[in-house]
Amino acid sequence: MATPIAVSKRRLHMITWGCQMNVYDSGRMADVLAPLGYAPAEAPEDADMVILNTCHIRDRAAEKVFSELGRLRVLKQAREAAGQRMILAVAGCVAQAEGAEILARAPYVDIVLGPQTYHRLPEMVARVSRAAGAVIETEFPAEDKFDFLPDAAAPQGLTAFLTIQEGCDKFCSFCVVPYTRGAEMSRPAAAVLAEARRMVAQGVREITLLGQNVNAWHGADAKGEPANFAALLAWLAEIPGLVRLRYTTSHPRDMDDALIAAHADIPAVMPFLHLPVQSGSDRMLAAMNRRHTVAHYLDIIDRLRAARPDIALSSDFIVGHPGETEADFEATLDLVRSVRFAQAFSFKYSARPGTPAAAAPGHVAPEVADRRLQTLQALLREQQAAFNDSCVGLRVPVLFAMPGRHPGQIMGKSPWMQPVHVLGDASMIGSVRQVTIAAAHTNSLAGTLEPAEGRDPVTDTPAHYEERAPV
Repeated sequence: MATPIAVSKRRLHMITWGCQMNVYDSGRMADVLAPLGYAPAEAPEDADMVILNTCHIRDRAAEKVFSELGRLRVLKQAREAAGQRMILAVAGCVAQAEGAEILARAPYVDIVLGPQTYHRLPEMVARVSRAAGAVIETEFPAEDKFDFLPDAAAPQGLTAFLTIQEGCDKFCSFCVVPYTRGAEMSRPAAAVLAEARRMVAQGVREITLLGQNVNAWHGADAKGEPANFAALLAWLAEIPGLVRLRYTTSHPRDMDDALIAAHADIPAVMPFLHLPVQSGSDRMLAAMNRRHTVAHYLDIIDRLRAARPDIALSSDFIVGHPGETEADFEATLDLVRSVRFAQAFSFKYSARPGTPAAAAPGHVAPEVADRRLQTLQALLREQQAAFNDSCVGLRVPVLFAMPGRHPGQIMGKSPWMQPVHVLGDASMIGSVRQVTIAAAHTNSLAGTLEPAEGRDPVTDTPAHYEERAPV
């Protein structure tokens, strides 16, 4: 009988910035390294390996990375002085875009890897351990990384992220994603369903499907016939024990009739949609290369609300894009007033090297962009408060996930993503229970738990929650 090979115990600390996909990627990097003996470390000073999983979307993203690297350099040197090794890696979109610059400015970094190559991490660690010098892997590989990831994954809890699509072919003027994540690629339906089943077997009750353009997913059914994103949602909804499905981020160009119908026909699909519009001005949408118009966007919203009257909407906005005038900005405010968002994310434009907008004329003065952003955010805050207030008195199903901040309190999520607090105990974690909303706060709701009345609290989730939907 062969003697098992002992795996030395090592510690891994992950620092993750950016979107939900980066959160998913960080988890999968940990899964890839687990067979090498890497277990989680709470703090970087306790780690044999530290990975910065970076995001290039926000302003000064690269400088944030270099600042953190400077702090980690001190810890790395301290461990080396004590005769211990710390492997320092930079992953994600900043690594993809600025890999050579990272090694030039921070030569103490051991590994630089893009978001499409983290399945090769064990090989990179081995190369670093065998010889001096850094490893850089930022080429787009010919193989699909998902084919090389282990089936085994650390449990994520009651809610989990699942990447089904990566990359972008839209080439918005302001965005680096096509350059850092590559062309659009959809994972096969069988692989997505298999991973979802494994998640549910570990206790997951809600899955959020991820992609740069998640609703652009396309694949094939069991007979090899073409299948769209709505079909994938229907297949996932058949998994026993999976009670909630969400997805982000969507593009208006990929919001087709089948997907709109899925919001009405599939009870597991939650009545909440994040659909970025970016601007309410057709002139600016053309400058941004968004490939949709305001009329197109508003038509989608009308059809969604006709299909699912209780749907809540979220969006992204950029103010101060090159060429934006006061009239363009007022058009954005008009769109916000027309749609009424439950929540939204809004940002000042910041140039990304190599993108078309960075070289475009008509850059907006920072103080003007700041004023516009504050005006927009004030309106969005009003709408979020109004939406939360409209939930008071509704009877809604809440998926309870964790203890609340106060003794005797339990916290869960409404179908519309709001945290909901009620009096209850830890035995409710993992169940879906009816709650009457009693009060609305800035970022949460408070409610009263209703009797279970013999219902199955895990699988018996109503498709619609009240005759009166929030507004």
